[in-house]
Amino acid sequence: MDEFDVVVVGGGSGGSAVAGRLAEAGKSVCLLEAGGRNNGMRITTPGMLAIPNKAANYMYDTVPQKGLNGRVGYQPRGKGLGGSSAINAMVYIRGNKWDYDNWASLGCSGWAFDDVLPYFKRAEHNVRGENHYHGEDGPLWVSDQKYMNPGSLAFVEAAAQLQLPRNDDFNGEKQEGFGLYQVTQKDGERWSAARAYVEPQRGSKNLDTRIGVTVQKLEIDDGRVTGVTYTVGKRSRTVKARGGVVLCAGAFNSPQILMLSGIGPAGHLKEHGIDVLVDKPAVGSDLQDHIDYVSSWQTESKEMIGSTLAGTFKMAKALVEHRRHRTGPMTTPYAEAGGFWTVMPDAPAPDIQWHFVPAMLEDHGRTSVKGYGFSLHACVLRPESRGTVRLASGDAKDAPRIDPNFLDDDRDIATLREGVRLSHRIASSPALQDFGPTERYPVDLDDEDQLDELIRNRADTVYHPVGTCRMGAGDDDVVDPTLKARGVDGLWIADASIMPRLVSGNTNAPSIMIGERCADFVKDALAG
Repeated sequence: MDEFDVVVVGGGSGGSAVAGRLAEAGKSVCLLEAGGRNNGMRITTPGMLAIPNKAANYMYDTVPQKGLNGRVGYQPRGKGLGGSSAINAMVYIRGNKWDYDNWASLGCSGWAFDDVLPYFKRAEHNVRGENHYHGEDGPLWVSDQKYMNPGSLAFVEAAAQLQLPRNDDFNGEKQEGFGLYQVTQKDGERWSAARAYVEPQRGSKNLDTRIGVTVQKLEIDDGRVTGVTYTVGKRSRTVKARGGVVLCAGAFNSPQILMLSGIGPAGHLKEHGIDVLVDKPAVGSDLQDHIDYVSSWQTESKEMIGSTLAGTFKMAKALVEHRRHRTGPMTTPYAEAGGFWTVMPDAPAPDIQWHFVPAMLEDHGRTSVKGYGFSLHACVLRPESRGTVRLASGDAKDAPRIDPNFLDDDRDIATLREGVRLSHRIASSPALQDFGPTERYPVDLDDEDQLDELIRNRADTVYHPVGTCRMGAGDDDVVDPTLKARGVDGLWIADASIMPRLVSGNTNAPSIMIGERCADFVKDALAG
């Protein structure tokens, strides 16, 4: 019989950690993943993330965004083992201590910073070694960058010229400051969650990994999740779970699968002809994402990454170097440097994050901009706007309907406005002025209406959706603080969708931490 102790749906950052840790503990695990293995050089070569890869990216769109002047936003999401950790910029950030203490204050007992820090450390293999904040024995490699564009170093110097402090460890004692990011790489290659947790179990009798499958629904009998039905091509199969199912399909697809299974807002499910098993309005609600504005400058200097014939030749040489030695410019995460700072007086922690990219970025890199230059992202770390994920149809093959509702709350654009102003101040410092920059989208920073219009015309996601299966202490929350789903037995959720509030930073490392914690919760439940 096709039966396992645990079935894990989704091989992304959380799912890889759950599946790998449970298999390591001797549990029989079936891991279901819609995409492929993601082990080719297009994935493992960091610099190739700039080349669109449809096989590894869902490339979702949003519904038209009122706060973005009616524009349709772009929502890339990883497809295949490793999930978004196979296509992201590899930036290793955990968020701020305040974030997790705030989760605990909201009723998520056991999720304060001191509670989650051991799991971050357990996951981490930091090349700098172990200390109070870092681990060195975990499967997730965290490295200093092997190559640095001169522009990224100049950005850090430019911030210092404004008396903004240097920070060499954004995951240490303090988050505030500007510096160079550590990245999830090993020996110059991308180190995705799948490489950390799934590949070491390859060939193990405990882990059965099935790729290229489309999950149709969870099987629920007498209020208990007993398995998962999926299709491969036109064939339908059901795999059974003795102990339970862990849903790790991400902030968009986890609520989609729940709703297709009859768990979600009753009225919405009935619209699509789905029988309501559990009326749970919070499923697909509370979508939060980091709204981001990219300021961009063209430079006279050719030291940045350039979209020119010479620039292309340079990157081709870099690719050869990387294939031979795993060194050089193709180890770049593009977002090489950045920082965290507080721009609003009432913020409890830094409220803006910057990512510096030594290239001109347009439309998420989907549009090539001729010449050399640099870009500076500024994103609102704790947005107040809330959106939704809903079904477009009752067919699992159809993309969900994604509405981040960006800039619906005026507090978000007020914060972003100040972040953009500081971006321009940094770019005006001597260290970056030495490159001879010309602003690509000039604006009067003192004209609030003009600045807001520019932001609404150009801002979009920086790829950190969360909250659509939120964790909490109340019956209306989707999961409890042990990540167990409310309303059914035998189901856990372990991905960014469970975050009750968006963390102050990139979401890959927290998603892996969530997977690590969920593996312990499941082991405890099966042992009991």
